[in-house]
Amino acid sequence: MQSTASCHAMLMAAPASGQGKTMTTAALARAYHNRGLRVQTFKCGPDFIDGMILEVAIGKPVYNLDLGMCGEADAQRLLYDAAQHNDVILIEGVMGLYDGTPSCADIAERFGIPVALVINAKAMAQTFAAIAYGLYAYRPALQRAGVIANQVGSEGHANMIKAALPADVPWLGVMKHDTQLSLPERHLGLHLAQEIDDIDQRIEAAAQLLGQDTLLPPTVHFSAPAQQTIAPLLQGKTIAVAKDAAFCFTYQANLDLLQRLGANIQFFSPLHDTQLPAADAYWLPGGYPELHIDQLQHNHSMHDALHAAAQAGKPILAECGGMLALGETLNGQPVFGLLPGSAEIQPKLQGLGTQHASFATAGDDKASIGAHTFHYGRFETDLPVIAQGKGKYGAGEAVYRHQNITASFLHFYFPSNPTVAAQFFLP
Repeated sequence: MQSTASCHAMLMAAPASGQGKTMTTAALARAYHNRGLRVQTFKCGPDFIDGMILEVAIGKPVYNLDLGMCGEADAQRLLYDAAQHNDVILIEGVMGLYDGTPSCADIAERFGIPVALVINAKAMAQTFAAIAYGLYAYRPALQRAGVIANQVGSEGHANMIKAALPADVPWLGVMKHDTQLSLPERHLGLHLAQEIDDIDQRIEAAAQLLGQDTLLPPTVHFSAPAQQTIAPLLQGKTIAVAKDAAFCFTYQANLDLLQRLGANIQFFSPLHDTQLPAADAYWLPGGYPELHIDQLQHNHSMHDALHAAAQAGKPILAECGGMLALGETLNGQPVFGLLPGSAEIQPKLQGLGTQHASFATAGDDKASIGAHTFHYGRFETDLPVIAQGKGKYGAGEAVYRHQNITASFLHFYFPSNPTVAAQFFLP
């Protein structure tokens, strides 16, 4: 008989983006946390930024669930592990409930997780009930956790919505309209949690608005995953990872995987540090280098340290913003200059979606690794392409190689192929 782990669990979905899923999920997680419950939050899809908000709510790392990029086996392992060590699992959906292939509805149905709907009720009343009913009726197999009305104007407004709901659509609560709780946005989504000075106070205030007596989600039984053997390909290696306001798009699962491969992790700041930590390899993940060009181009000590590491033959992985910062110029301004090429941030989106990149050096069809791209940048270079991402609509992002540097707009999800991930950090 297959073993299982049980935990209260719920997936927070919505009709579309902009309904308030992130703040509502963070508020609910904080409310449960304030009651002394152990809470683990997840984010559907490949998003980094929403997870940072959720991390503030509970004070521990957030993981991604994505059947396309990460895979079903990875999701099963993460959920089973979380259920073993927590009282409540909350999963924030992505976009609308059924958006994307696969969607967050697919995750809910695959693992038997009840779905809660967060719906912006501003400027409507009974129609709220029709939207909720329609979302659930579209796929009857989904379990109905209930609805949370967001942006409600008054107690009377809430009562109208609640009274209109069908008997089989539970009422979970209400978030009243408060402009102080809204989260600022920019071209890649919400502002980073570290950029919002009062983010913790906003989450706490939202938790109080939602109420401390919110019912617990239903109990879900998660099956144990198949045993996964990870060869210690990076045993004894130290990998230094860039981590600051300019380089912050890092999946916690990637860091965990590097440690399971045997690596020791060190962090450094290309913005603020004057030297690199001693390491066998370096990783500059994505982020917002375009917002910090002045600091980057004037950190001459870091410039010299990165060049010295490259000249010493240290492997370097540069993803998206990391690649832009290692080019010769970014928006016409000089940056670190390790890669021959120039980058410009464009007014329109240049890349979006899940892709899989296959590396011929691994020798067979097991050389593919899951990844995601979401950027406004354009990188002009003559560098050789060693791999090409492939998405739903054909060819995707290029993966470049320059001496010991691997660079791409792709954000790789290491657990989807530990062997390929290890190769990024080996000579």
